Amino acid sequence: MAKISKKRKEALAKFDIEKSYGLEEAAKILKEISYTKFDASVDIDVRLGVDPRKADQMVRGVVALPHGTGKQVRVLVLCTPDKAEEAKAAGADHVGLDDYIQKIEKEGWTDIDVIITMPTVMAKLGRLGKVLGPRGLMPNPKSGTVTLEVGKAVQEVKAGKIDFKVDKTGIIHAGIGKVSFDAKKLAENANELIQTLIKLKPSSAKGTYVKGISLSSTMSPGIQIDKSTIIGL
Repeated sequence: MAKISKKRKEALAKFDIEKSYGLEEAAKILKEISYTKFDASVDIDVRLGVDPRKADQMVRGVVALPHGTGKQVRVLVLCTPDKAEEAKAAGADHVGLDDYIQKIEKEGWTDIDVIITMPTVMAKLGRLGKVLGPRGLMPNPKSGTVTLEVGKAVQEVKAGKIDFKVDKTGIIHAGIGKVSFDAKKLAENANELIQTLIKLKPSSAKGTYVKGISLSSTMSPGIQIDKSTIIGL
């Protein structure tokens, strides 16, 4: 049996691991049981009653968190010269095209969090799939990262727009803030994601759609959420 650390024992003593809590109450507990010396990320895990192997049950989308993620998002915009100033003015960290494509392809450079590009440029990115795909960096129209409105896309990402996708086990995993956030703001961010997921329920999904929800922070135990406290569930 694995040994439980002192910090984990202290954390588990502050709440009932068998009990489910409302979002805001869970966020308050999370703030109390997070012992990292850095400002830990707060994550939400939503277990869905879908079969990701079926194309019509692949749940993915984007959501603009009302209070952002608390993370400094590094954005690369791959665009034609006529869109470069628009991207820079919106706050993009890196702007270019062929030079960055070459840097990614030859050096494996991926020191960024999001890549935004234009439909006319996507053909050039095809050969970068092996580098960008495994890191979740390949731009996608469904996530709003392939668009002619590059400036708007940069602003939305910087403000807290995130994309999510159900994994092969049927779970949505997303970062919704930092432990330093007010509990109410964490709850509102979590609820915004959950409400977005509810709207994305596949018509072919049978039975219970949202099977379970939990909140956790870096290195903390997970706290189960009471689904009856969520509007729409």
